Amino acid sequence: MRIGIDILGGDFAPGANISGAVIAKKELPGDVKLVLLGDRDEISSGLLSLNENPNDYEIVHAPDVITMHDHPTRAISQKPNSSIAVGFDLLSNHKIDAFASTGNTGAMLVGAIYKINTIPGVIRPCITSALPAIDGSRSILLDVGSNADCKADVLYQFAVLGAIYAKKVYGVDNPKVALLNIGEEDSKGNLLTQAAHKLMADSDDINFIGNIEGRDLFMGIADVIVCDGFTGNIVLKEAEGIYTLMKRRGINDEYFDRFNYENYGGTPVLGVKGNVIIGHGISNEFAVKNMILHSYEVARSGLASSVNEAFS
Repeated sequence: MRIGIDILGGDFAPGANISGAVIAKKELPGDVKLVLLGDRDEISSGLLSLNENPNDYEIVHAPDVITMHDHPTRAISQKPNSSIAVGFDLLSNHKIDAFASTGNTGAMLVGAIYKINTIPGVIRPCITSALPAIDGSRSILLDVGSNADCKADVLYQFAVLGAIYAKKVYGVDNPKVALLNIGEEDSKGNLLTQAAHKLMADSDDINFIGNIEGRDLFMGIADVIVCDGFTGNIVLKEAEGIYTLMKRRGINDEYFDRFNYENYGGTPVLGVKGNVIIGHGISNEFAVKNMILHSYEVARSGLASSVNEAFS
């Protein structure tokens, strides 16, 4: 297996990305090859400074950077020698099995949809976040930002995508799927959630358990929690904010430590034909390491193939 890593993406590039790759390599099986995309000399010198042999990695020269200020739609075509653009070229030509980056999220989504292409039948690809539950499990929340406005059929597809992800990558048998709403009753919510609830309740493709309220998000009630990207992003940022506030006040708690984004690394773009993993822009070396390890799990699970089969 070959995993491509954008060395130039993120706030702490290239150092954090090189260090993360080195740490990940020690934890990955020996038959996994890490393909590092960025400035060749910069990567080589960074590896040498960590007492690593550059020959143990494949280095692809891609010196240009798509910054957080670049326009996502135009950036890939305007910067063909950027690490993100080259990464998608390699993935689309099947020269790598997964591509991971902590760089411009918009550019990663655009590249995933237009360079790798959406799986036929999927209306809108989406991204997820793992929410730690108090019982030690985790819930997958989707969407968390890529689709701010959704229709009921899109939310239904998120439920299907999330269930496949939970089963294939996290090994959850028959995942319990819930819809995030303002009440547990079937009639609760706005027109969107009412229509989505009916679609999910009438489906045999998912194990739908009904509505879930915001106060129950972290109780382990559902394996998959569905919402539009606007709502999901607010939930995600609030969870990150609570963790940050606790740390600033010197509060250490084993459960709340699981809110640390570093533990999860990144999320796959669900609904596209290849394995594209997006990490947090502020990722340090440990978050990058976990992003790479998750990329390996996603590629090994055959997630994209399972989604394609489900929607064919």
